[in-house]
Amino acid sequence: MRFYAPHRFSLTLPSTHRFPQGKYAMLRALLLEDNILQVAQLVESSPASDESILRAHAPEFVAQFENGALEEKAMKRIGFPWSPELVMRVRATVGGAIGAAEAALEHGVSGQLAGGTHHAHPTFGSGYCVYNDQAVAALHLLAVGLVERLAIIDLDVHQGDGSAAIFANNPSVFVFSMHGEKNFPFRKFPADLDVALPDGTGDDDYLRALTDHLPAVFEFRPDFIFYQAGVDPLAEDRLGRLALTHDGLMRRDRAVLHACKSRSIPVSMAIGGGYADPIQASVTAYANTYRVAKNVHGF
Repeated sequence: MRFYAPHRFSLTLPSTHRFPQGKYAMLRALLLEDNILQVAQLVESSPASDESILRAHAPEFVAQFENGALEEKAMKRIGFPWSPELVMRVRATVGGAIGAAEAALEHGVSGQLAGGTHHAHPTFGSGYCVYNDQAVAALHLLAVGLVERLAIIDLDVHQGDGSAAIFANNPSVFVFSMHGEKNFPFRKFPADLDVALPDGTGDDDYLRALTDHLPAVFEFRPDFIFYQAGVDPLAEDRLGRLALTHDGLMRRDRAVLHACKSRSIPVSMAIGGGYADPIQASVTAYANTYRVAKNVHGF
């Protein structure tokens, strides 16, 4: 089993920045400390190629971002200050998604300790997302003929508007997003299946909605599944507005991963959003997703 992490391309943000960049190193440490993953299973993510990125993103947008030429308004929409290390970080995150997808085809499951940048659209970035890692990886698998049909199961608390936009006219990809109804993005882009949940939704109602709608994904008959396993539905998340417990999130992950395993469908995971205060609650939830994956797949 191989899992990917872009730690060589870490991002230094101002101390006042709201994004909890330190969570990635904390997750790696916890996974190793709890023997969920071994050092030998972790592979450093390599930056994605232009060819791969341009399958999902417009050349003008990519060139302007990489050259630091995006307008201030466009960078503010992304939410990060531009820097050369940001360029390398987002390229490595996309490369990790591609590597994890290929590893999942080989072993049944993989993922990376980053990613889930589902707010990135073809022509702009948004919400801490520049390039859409799972969308690029999906288009890579299709382009090289490794799969014919695939699905994205997006359970981040925020709707996967960028993924929905990228695949709006692609009959080979099914996008399922279950998210907070009144949360970001406030202008949703319709996915193939959207399930919007009211503020305060807890474990039982959340899992009931998932049970009701998950079968639609498998009716599409995908060869492969990308799982955006954002942990921001957690009650402690300062951007989430839902009320799931750690146990509820683990039950969610088990439902998705067991459904894929029982149908012999490979799945590649991205950790998605997590903004708890303190951030350790999100890190614990991220690690629990891998804990469940290990239990289901036995790696």
